[in-house]
Amino acid sequence: MNCHSPALIEEGRTTLASFLRKRGYRTYGVGKWHLGLGDSGQTDYTLPLRPGPLQAGFDHWFGIPASLDMEPYVFFRDDQVEALPTETIERGQNARDGGGGFWRGGPIAPGFRHVDVLPRLVEEAVSILMDQDGGSPFFLYFPFSAPHKPWVPTEEFRGRSGAGPYGDFAVQVDQAVGEILEALDRKGLADDTLVVVASDNGAQWVAADIDKFDHRANLELRGQKADIWEAGHRVPLLARWPGKVPAAATTDVLVGLQDWLATLADLLDSSLPDGQGEDSMSFLPQLLGQQDGQGRSSLVHHSGGGVFAVRSGDWKLIEGLGSGGFSAPRSPKPSPGGPLGQLYYLADDPGEEVNLWLNRPEKVAEMQALLSGIRAAGQAGS
Repeated sequence: MNCHSPALIEEGRTTLASFLRKRGYRTYGVGKWHLGLGDSGQTDYTLPLRPGPLQAGFDHWFGIPASLDMEPYVFFRDDQVEALPTETIERGQNARDGGGGFWRGGPIAPGFRHVDVLPRLVEEAVSILMDQDGGSPFFLYFPFSAPHKPWVPTEEFRGRSGAGPYGDFAVQVDQAVGEILEALDRKGLADDTLVVVASDNGAQWVAADIDKFDHRANLELRGQKADIWEAGHRVPLLARWPGKVPAAATTDVLVGLQDWLATLADLLDSSLPDGQGEDSMSFLPQLLGQQDGQGRSSLVHHSGGGVFAVRSGDWKLIEGLGSGGFSAPRSPKPSPGGPLGQLYYLADDPGEEVNLWLNRPEKVAEMQALLSGIRAAGQAGS
């Protein structure tokens, strides 16, 4: 999906923003949209960008249309671009190869600079928080433009991490989160605000980076962003809510980011509309530090290259060989008499080093049946 794709969320679909707005919340979005704009064909940025964030439940939106490496390079507020992309920019070179950052060449608005985007987004988010009066509840969704490519840390952060431009950009993201938390403190909103920090995938950190910087951005997990292996999907989920979420508490319960919809509905003692939030399951007890309840028992994963996997407890089955994403081998062919896919027991093997496909045929059959059932039900797990 790129900056020219039509809206991915059909109008009328319940989102976090639309659900909360109907319950009296002011809803704001800042950052990378990347869910399509407009109703069909190639997005026309001279027209109102509808359907878009406003039709998905947001009262206000400010940000960029998609990832920061995808043209056209513009800011848009609500459903209008700030300035049309009347100029052009040449393709950027990957910072990993000594360039100033990778982006696709194409249209760009006058004065738009990639390095300015993250600071501008943080400034906008802080402004929203400082405008809150404490009398009405609010929801702020902030999908950061970083540390996605292009890796363009500002001068203040260059060389800070000891892990190259990617690491420096990650340090700048940490600083940005700190500015959000500081704004909540200044407005006296911290004790009444649930703050959640997560990522949609693991770090794009290749083996050469591990050797070069002696650093493992994905710890000991196998693979990286876009892969079907654990480094592509197993990410931290951090929550802060003083007096509600116990400090320093942890849980190993299986959670997907889609579970926030059901969890917030549970928190507000509300029900989701019929036929909405099909893939969402509440983990409110675990969020609040209660150890009762098991949460979801299964969860489906999908790689950047289209490979599916399913988790069931500590077991994980992958439909195919290789990473299915960025890492090699991507999609090797099965060898005669060899496994057709991958099966791992993550409790003993979180690094996915021992493929049990041939050793546990009964578990393979069980997991394949589970995934088939989930597909038939049109859901992402149970």
